[in-house]
Amino acid sequence: MALGIDLPWGIKSIDFDNEDGNKVLNINVDFTRGSKFKDETGKLCPVHDTVNKTWRHLNFFEHACYIKCRVPRIKNSAGKVTLVTAPWSRAGSGFTLLFEAFVMALIESEMSFNKIGTLLNENAHRIWTVFNYWVKRARAADSPKCPERIGFDETSKRKGHDYITLGVDLDERKVLHIAQGKGIEAIEAVKCHLEDKNIDVDEVKHASIDMSPSFISGIKRYFPEASIHFDRFHVVKLLNEAMDKLVRSERKEHSELKGHKYTFLKNEQNLTSEKRQRRDELITLFPSLGTAYRLKVLFNDVWDMESPEEARQFLLDWCDEVEREKIIHFFPFLKTIKSKMSGIINFGQTRISNGILEGINSKVQLAKRRAKGYRSVENLMNVVYFLCGKLKYDYPLYST
Repeated sequence: MALGIDLPWGIKSIDFDNEDGNKVLNINVDFTRGSKFKDETGKLCPVHDTVNKTWRHLNFFEHACYIKCRVPRIKNSAGKVTLVTAPWSRAGSGFTLLFEAFVMALIESEMSFNKIGTLLNENAHRIWTVFNYWVKRARAADSPKCPERIGFDETSKRKGHDYITLGVDLDERKVLHIAQGKGIEAIEAVKCHLEDKNIDVDEVKHASIDMSPSFISGIKRYFPEASIHFDRFHVVKLLNEAMDKLVRSERKEHSELKGHKYTFLKNEQNLTSEKRQRRDELITLFPSLGTAYRLKVLFNDVWDMESPEEARQFLLDWCDEVEREKIIHFFPFLKTIKSKMSGIINFGQTRISNGILEGINSKVQLAKRRAKGYRSVENLMNVVYFLCGKLKYDYPLYST
């Protein structure tokens, strides 16, 4: 009754033995003589022969527990000999379903894979094998709806290594697909996944990305009906980088600027009153720096423009003023603005951004810590799916 097995299966014997100095409970299961078993088509087939199998089960108190059974092989309706799947396990696993459910419950509680392996006295690689199986199964059964708004972002397993690209449904806040790499091939992989799920990619109307040329090319090629939106965060980041170069250049000649790197980069509300006062003194003392800072602050007005026409004219005027003032450190940013103006304006009008992706990225950092010590990118990707894929799993429920 505790194992939940029915005829023709039954308990043959139970042994509580010492194995290598540890007490182990062995539950020996057998099937009734003369039993027949269903093949893939549902036809009852006689037993051809048997194979001895062992599965790790939930612990008996603090002791390891195993189910042992001679599992029948049958000759199916096609004449092929196949192994019957025991009702307490899945094909190819060395664990019972309840043991695997317990493993997944520990993973859900945010325990690291290495700690789970230590707790259960199992190799952590076997824990990963169980985890990857159920994530892949849930992914295969997942039927996402067509995303109207999709976001793309890249991250790496560790700095400079094994980049992956996340394709996210921005409305559902759900990771749809993770592709290896960070180029145009990653965008294509997301598109192919959606098509495999019978989604018409022409129904995707908006795509939020950073300013990566490969991302831009990928959206234009594989999501031709989607308007491109450059996330505000990435645009402002480029402007801040230009401002930082200017401050560092001025600091080489003027010692008064030492220690004020972030005085010109932080938002007004994030500065202390003392820093604000000192900033105002510095921009008065160094007029060229003051002009650049004024234009940096002014740029953010673009996000509040009421129409695309107004936003476009604002950006053109802003670019003209930068050129008139000859702020050379802003020129590379100026070139970016002119070449990617439509995507910036699109964001200002629709407010579609990668803010949701930034939130998901914080979970990805957690995934990296939990996957620490394993070089497999697949492990990292599956942890991200587990945390951010909103997948449904069909393993037995295990209440902790």
